[in-house]
Amino acid sequence: MINEKFPIRFFRLFGLLDGISLLVLLCIAMPLKYWADIPLAVTIAGSVHGAIFVIYAISVAVAQLFIRWKLYWSLLAAVVAFVPFGNFVLDRYLKKHEHKFMAQPIPMLWIVYSIIFFTFIDLFTQLPVMSTYAQSLGASLTLAGFIVGAYSLSNTGGNILAGVLTDKLGAFKVLTAGLIGTSVLLVCYRFIASPEALLVLRFLHGFIGGLIVPAAFTFVANQSKKNKEGSQNAVTGAFVGIAAIIGPAFSGIMAARTSAPTVFLVVAVFGLLLTFVTLFSLRKVKFKQDKKAALPFQWNKQVIASFVGAFMLMFSQGALAYLLPLRVAQFGYDSRFSGTLLSVFGLVVVFIFVMRTKYMFDKIAPQYGLALGLSLLGLSQLLLGMVDIVAFYYVVLAIYGIGFAFLFPSINVLLMRGTTNENRGKAYGYFYAFFSLGVVAGSSGLGLLQIKLEGLFLVTSILLVCGAVLIFAMKTTVAQKQSYSNNSM
Repeated sequence: MINEKFPIRFFRLFGLLDGISLLVLLCIAMPLKYWADIPLAVTIAGSVHGAIFVIYAISVAVAQLFIRWKLYWSLLAAVVAFVPFGNFVLDRYLKKHEHKFMAQPIPMLWIVYSIIFFTFIDLFTQLPVMSTYAQSLGASLTLAGFIVGAYSLSNTGGNILAGVLTDKLGAFKVLTAGLIGTSVLLVCYRFIASPEALLVLRFLHGFIGGLIVPAAFTFVANQSKKNKEGSQNAVTGAFVGIAAIIGPAFSGIMAARTSAPTVFLVVAVFGLLLTFVTLFSLRKVKFKQDKKAALPFQWNKQVIASFVGAFMLMFSQGALAYLLPLRVAQFGYDSRFSGTLLSVFGLVVVFIFVMRTKYMFDKIAPQYGLALGLSLLGLSQLLLGMVDIVAFYYVVLAIYGIGFAFLFPSINVLLMRGTTNENRGKAYGYFYAFFSLGVVAGSSGLGLLQIKLEGLFLVTSILLVCGAVLIFAMKTTVAQKQSYSNNSM
């Protein structure tokens, strides 16, 4: 665990160095440039001051993360960096009151949430750039498609293996292996020179990346408080939603200014930082294990409903990613408009998950939440195929976001309640395998149907509504059996 005095002293040290370098720049280097005609003085002093300021900014972030002081302290630290002698005044106060600024332990769940965020940032940053990157290496259109799909295909195998290993070895070891492996493979994109090598790397990247998510979600599930599973999974969903909003925009802009491998390198640095935090913070954390013998994984109705929901959710997502750009193109709009519409859906999801509305998922029966979510997704897909007023699509994607918000916590709660701490890892492995298969079925599967675009939306809608009816029927059957059992006693 980090020394409780390290963050504040790290901040104070580079605050003083920043103040000194600023004075050297203003009081020595600037006069030398303008009065003694030595411009090199400003170049050297400015470079040194810039390097120190970067580390100072990092020290502010470290203090905010570990001390968790009020945000105005970080804002004050930013202001005094530009005021001569400001750092010295702040340091004098901090030295006198240093005992109030000791490092606080980081909540374990927030570290795991950050790992989940990293996993989905890794996924979503690939989406806008991978096909063009493959073609820049000489890949044909067909091979580029295989390169894009290779990640999801091998990711399924990684998910299943992660589930088995998590139950046997524990989430910490699997998380650490996944983080290290994924970060190293992200760096390897810089050394790829042929489409064939890229295809191999994509298979490895998808497989190793698949180790992280089942282990992370198992960790969250095993640390969740009873009757709070819905709201805690809503928080998890918020991190996924934020990654879905930030990832494509970040990679698209950065790749345009630099290159795709540079985007992956930035994500790799984030992954390595998380690896160090994980090694120091999660190594000694133990699951709330039952002392009784572990029960084998069972395909009960809650687990089956969860898997059906996971597959249908990602089937809908795959269909949306495939069909929406084609639909808006029919009205003369380019892919940027479909990206804007997807951002609306993501913002609605995040808003529901971070506001007090997330607590309603603790009260709603997960089967009903799942059925409602699938119904809203089905309605949205139907409207996208029927409505010709493009402006109305913003409303449709908002409805889609509400459906996603009901569905995501519900499928996780169902899986948590249908498993135990000892076999939940394997369950989450299968769960995310269904996620990956759903994406493939929703995009590639629909692409095999030789019907009009409106018909593809209708097919998607019918399948989602059928899924909702199936879940509702399963819930009704269970309730009737429980009622019969109670009456016979």
